[in-house]
Amino acid sequence: MAWLDKIQALFSGGEKTDIAMRFELLSEGFVGTMSRFYKARDRKHDRIVGLKLCDPEKTALFESRFASLKKPPEGAIAMALKHPRIVETYEYGVSAKGQAYTVMEYLPGPGLQLLIRQKDEHLVGRRLNLIRQMAEAVLAVHEAGYIHRDICPRNFICAPDFESLKLIDFGLTLPDEPAFRQPGNRTGTPMYMAPEIVRRRATDRRVDVFAFGVTAYELLAFELPWPNAEATGKGALSHDSEPPVPLLEAAPWVNRTLAAAIADCMAAEREQRTKSLDVFLNRVQRLKDEREE
Repeated sequence: MAWLDKIQALFSGGEKTDIAMRFELLSEGFVGTMSRFYKARDRKHDRIVGLKLCDPEKTALFESRFASLKKPPEGAIAMALKHPRIVETYEYGVSAKGQAYTVMEYLPGPGLQLLIRQKDEHLVGRRLNLIRQMAEAVLAVHEAGYIHRDICPRNFICAPDFESLKLIDFGLTLPDEPAFRQPGNRTGTPMYMAPEIVRRRATDRRVDVFAFGVTAYELLAFELPWPNAEATGKGALSHDSEPPVPLLEAAPWVNRTLAAAIADCMAAEREQRTKSLDVFLNRVQRLKDEREE
């Protein structure tokens, strides 16, 4: 299809890569919304890497929405994000089979989503530090001129010692510019979507602030603020029609300053929501633990 060829051309830096020749796949691929992730050995550079292979049709369909706006490809966006709390991207391109691919540092630790699901005891006493790092990562994306649009536990990988984490996956990330903030782009993970996305209204970087707040809440309470809602777009409609369960009700031991700061990030009305994550970081900078002393 002509439109698919045009979109694939955006990802290509010229010569296409034979994935099977270049990389030795060392793990089964983790399936994402539009892609599959592998641990791989890069034969060209003799190093272990993370390899993301995108589904050509799904990726092209998403990118086609912005074809007239000259949106940078995911790989170019990822390579522009340089921060200790963001996964380092080495290169990107198109495979010989027409798949967009991204090569990044391999992160060996567990995903935050798994740790929350398991209510992992290693998180105890470390969650405030991890929440700060999550905020730093998202703030770095914003300061670089982008909106991530898919902040959720699945997109944070912890270090093996549980002391740090990094933000991954920029498949839905868009430039923070008026043309990309128009109503109608209803993409993301439903239970972390800000109401303005669900209601197809204009957006800004505060959609990430909302999703960060939901993620931080879930990390502390081990449940979502709307525990009975469907994990679908329909369930996300509750984000401005039903009040969330107060964090101090779900997790009474949480520091009150931290709970209030997270609640402000999840305000349903965009104008009442925390405007930037540097504001959040300033509010919690003096805290020594996520728990009440």
